[in-house]
Amino acid sequence: MPSMDIFNNDAFSTVSLSAAIGDTPYVPQRLAELNLFSEEGMTTTSAMIEQLGTTLSLVPAGTRGAPANATDRNKAKLIPFPSVHLPASETVLADTIQNLRAFGSESELETVQAVVNKQLTKMRRNLDATIEYHRMGAIKGQVLDSDGTSVLLNLYTAFGVAQQTHNMALTTSTTKVREQIIKAKRKSEDDLGGLMYRGMRAFCSPAFFDAFVGHTAVEAAFDRWMNGEFLRQDVRAGFYHGGVFWEEYRGAVGGVSFITDGEAYLVPEGVPDMFITNYAPADYMEAVNTIGLPYYAKQEAMRMNKGVELEAQSNPLCLNTRPRSVIKLTAS
Repeated sequence: MPSMDIFNNDAFSTVSLSAAIGDTPYVPQRLAELNLFSEEGMTTTSAMIEQLGTTLSLVPAGTRGAPANATDRNKAKLIPFPSVHLPASETVLADTIQNLRAFGSESELETVQAVVNKQLTKMRRNLDATIEYHRMGAIKGQVLDSDGTSVLLNLYTAFGVAQQTHNMALTTSTTKVREQIIKAKRKSEDDLGGLMYRGMRAFCSPAFFDAFVGHTAVEAAFDRWMNGEFLRQDVRAGFYHGGVFWEEYRGAVGGVSFITDGEAYLVPEGVPDMFITNYAPADYMEAVNTIGLPYYAKQEAMRMNKGVELEAQSNPLCLNTRPRSVIKLTAS
């Protein structure tokens, strides 16, 4: 029968548990699958983003031999962004492992580890969903808390810019959808300036996607393509139209939708350092001033040794350094 002393084994140290939760299989998330956000650990609990204005102006004509007009020097501005602390906890009670027996080739340690890993898997799924939620928030310009209303990070306020929107007018049958796509792309390109991008992708809510795919202009564009195969298939996984990859984004946890129904977000891909996820160290003594990991896990004995409390945490900072380059699209 497993004893509680087994938790003093190195297999249940902070390092081992953090490695275990990092290797635990998890439900794939779309933004993670696309690798849209670059990931990096940091040794501090906040990051400083340097904003350098790069405005252009026309040079007025001058008199030959006269002094040239002075060029305004751009001043760099440092903006601090704190990481978000995401703790999750579970307990392994003495009764949970009371009647466990080592069976076959499994040792007592391996059996208890299976119980712990089950709890770590649950916490890992919750953390993954939350990080995905924060990344989508960064795309939209506001990172919200789990209640869907409390603002953790407002990128528009931090950078002193306003959100760009574009009405696609999908409820009007005569709308020239391709022209609206080009107009929305131009808004993003104007903000990017000289920065190059690889392509553009639109993350759509179900209602927006249905309105887009069902619009007469879109249907007409694909009517003869592959003998109308497009109109007979489920295309929610995505397709190209107007130089943009359109896909339905599935994201909702606990009744909180990641994208408001009837909206979509046009996102430039391949822009260097535009989408970032930095991980701060855990608030454990052994993690102080070390490079942050995506996940940490630790265990501690409960009062009267009636069980073990497990804690998992992540300390992400999800940023969109050019929030105006992402265009909010509305269906009507």
